[in-house]
Amino acid sequence: MPKDYAALPPAEVRRRDRAVEDETWIKAMLHRTASGALATVHDAQPFINTNLFVYDEDGHAIYLHTAQVGRTRANIERSERVCFAVSEMGRLLPAEEALEFSVEYAGVTVFGRGSLVESKEEAARALQLMLDKYAPHLRPGTHYRAITDEELKRTAVYRVAIEAWSGKRKKVADDFPGAYFYQDLAENAPPTPSGGR
Repeated sequence: MPKDYAALPPAEVRRRDRAVEDETWIKAMLHRTASGALATVHDAQPFINTNLFVYDEDGHAIYLHTAQVGRTRANIERSERVCFAVSEMGRLLPAEEALEFSVEYAGVTVFGRGSLVESKEEAARALQLMLDKYAPHLRPGTHYRAITDEELKRTAVYRVAIEAWSGKRKKVADDFPGAYFYQDLAENAPPTPSGGR
């Protein structure tokens, strides 16, 4: 009898051989990944927005920000259930049969509850964590003016309280025959012929 995947916990990975349960690895990936995708829902319609974010290990939460008004805020105010995902693509893995082509990858999916941060102190701390992530070589008060209360009023900061997460990874031997990076191929690809897709 086939497994009832809808009955499984959301964080359970189907391919157990590719599941990563090492929380140190999961945390490291959340720290190093540049952007992630936040999934919200409204009236059973899913929405995904790509965002810059920061993982706050001490608070076991993801922080991100958007404009004061918009789909993210509207959806989270109606349903706090969210999902957040980050991923990295490794090498493409050619094969003798089309169906056997594959790719190396790594990803983390977070399940939790999203909320608008109401506290000015928490919002300022979250935004500073983001600045420290994306501009670690620049310091407030030295290289730029620190965040002001007036500026806090112009953005909405969200906390995703992490309830569960899962990691998944596929990596093969370094000497896999014909393996290549998509970026290398894309950078050296000839222009697409007119009318091509």
